[in-house]
Amino acid sequence: MRIGNKKIGPREPCFLIAEIAQAHNGSITAAHQYIDLAAKSGADAVKFQTHIAHAESTLDEPFRTQNGVRDRSRYAYWRRMEFSFKQWSGLARHARQKGLIFLSSPFSDEAVDMLRKLGQPAWKIGSGEAVSGQLLDIILKKTAGVILLSTGMSSFAEIKKMVKKVTKARRKLVLLHCVSEYPTPLKNTGVNIMTILQKMLKVPCGLSDHSGTVFPAIGAIVLGANVVELHLVKARSSRGFDASSSLTPKEFLQVRKFRDAWFTMSNKQKEKKKLSKKIKKMRKIFGKSLTLKKFYPIGTILSREILTLKKPGTGIPFYKIKSIIGKKLIKNKSEKTLLTKKDFK
Repeated sequence: MRIGNKKIGPREPCFLIAEIAQAHNGSITAAHQYIDLAAKSGADAVKFQTHIAHAESTLDEPFRTQNGVRDRSRYAYWRRMEFSFKQWSGLARHARQKGLIFLSSPFSDEAVDMLRKLGQPAWKIGSGEAVSGQLLDIILKKTAGVILLSTGMSSFAEIKKMVKKVTKARRKLVLLHCVSEYPTPLKNTGVNIMTILQKMLKVPCGLSDHSGTVFPAIGAIVLGANVVELHLVKARSSRGFDASSSLTPKEFLQVRKFRDAWFTMSNKQKEKKKLSKKIKKMRKIFGKSLTLKKFYPIGTILSREILTLKKPGTGIPFYKIKSIIGKKLIKNKSEKTLLTKKDFK
């Protein structure tokens, strides 16, 4: 499976998504700054959210939390978060110039149409949209590419149905374990559920985290996550709904460095039976070989009592001791050098 130019799978480094969401607070300048920040933080992809107020919301929608937001209504907030197609095109182009894969989650049919023109290689469906159901059908019908499906508000039964639907459509899928709690206390993250989903449904899985700490992401990487999505914010003191659920650039970079280190440590396993040249060299240096406990003259019969082991391991190994017991020294032999086959017969 691929997302853009990145391979996704158990033999590949975990794919890291920097989720910007509305951290830009409706500013296109800030949105571009976040692309630069995502690149510096080590993300593989930068992801936004494409909101079109009239297509997805009504005046009846309540705020999840105020958190200093100045808008009169949630609908007005979504209006302020809107970007034009030209602006989205500029963001996508900027991301690619920075070596990032550009993604944005749609929240309406109109948003799907807009993003489809940008040619994004994967489609992230948020937990709320997964529950609503309609958007998945629209994306499967209108688009191509990998489906990234968050499960934060869905039951196991609902997840199973969605997986069946995506599989039937012959689309590649990554399930993202998610807890829709902002921020998510560590005791509620349940990162192990990711592995349960993978075993139960036989599909690649990952994590979409809202804890505001590096620990769930690190745990998910160790457990074999194919994709990890983390909110990114300039500083945790920033205004906005998701600031407390996000990682700072420094923290995101820590996850990236751990991802790379873990991949290096775990992906190059060596079979014990096929020791590398370096290990064999070390065995010779640190190992021991058979020699005499003290000086013995020519004609001495070799016995276990007069033999011992000393460094290095370049001589006769201990497991061959039975084959030389009873042999006779054919020269005077000191304890200062290892026994060799030329010393006895």
